Order: sequence, then C-alpha cells, then structure tokens
Amino acid sequence: METTKRTLETPEDIRLLVDRFYEKVQQDDLIGPIFTNVAHVDWSHHLPKMYAFWENLLLGNDVYHGHPFRPHLIINQKHTLTLDHFERWLQLFTQTLSENFEGTGAENARQRATQIALVWNTKLEYLNNDAYMER
Repeated sequence: METTKRTLETPEDIRLLVDRFYEKVQQDDLIGPIFTNVAHVDWSHHLPKMYAFWENLLLGNDVYHGHPFRPHLIINQKHTLTLDHFERWLQLFTQTLSENFEGTGAENARQRATQIALVWNTKLEYLNNDAYMER
C-alpha cells in the first residue's frame, strides 16, 4: 500500500522531514557516531534549530538566526569530516525526501542540501589541507 507523499510546504512538513532524517542519521554507522560520540548532540536542542534552519531555507520564514557552518568547524577539529561523511548525509537526506515528499518543495530541498554538502565539504577540505600544509 503506497502512502500519499506530502509537498513540503508547511512548518509541519519541515518537522516531519527533519525528524525522519535524523532518525536515519542516528542509526547510521558512518555519521551517527559523529553526532553521538564526537558532537554529543542534545537532540532536544538540535532538532528545533534544524526545524528553524530548514524553514528559513525552504519556506522563507525568518526563524533561524545562527551560524550553521560554525559547529562543523568545531566537530572537524575533533574528527576530520570527509567527502564520505557529506555524501552519506546527502544520501540519507535525499532518501528521506524521496520516501516522504514530492513536488517543487522536495526538489528545492534536494538542491539546497546538495549545495550545502558540496560547499561545506569544500570549505573543510580546504581548511584541512591548509592546516596540513602548515605543519
């Protein structure tokens, strides 16, 4: 039995996306331990930030005020983040989208997530190589 997919147009849709995505993340063998053992994520604080972040990006709500790249810099100092991590993050995100959503909102989310993964990986790779070169 196929369930009807949502269109990713409301804050409730964003919460569903974020909740289902991070359920996958927590169970993932590659990136789950980074969230749990390296970043020590407090999900009761992290999830509302992610709701606001994705609402801001996808719905244009001005509800996120922060620096989303900064925590990744801190994590990267403890455990080098690589292309494999970003590819897995993107794989889980797009899988969650495909399972639950359709339409232009889902495609916009897929494009935004792809941009984030590529840009953040490139920034960290540059910083990691620059730090290596300074040694």
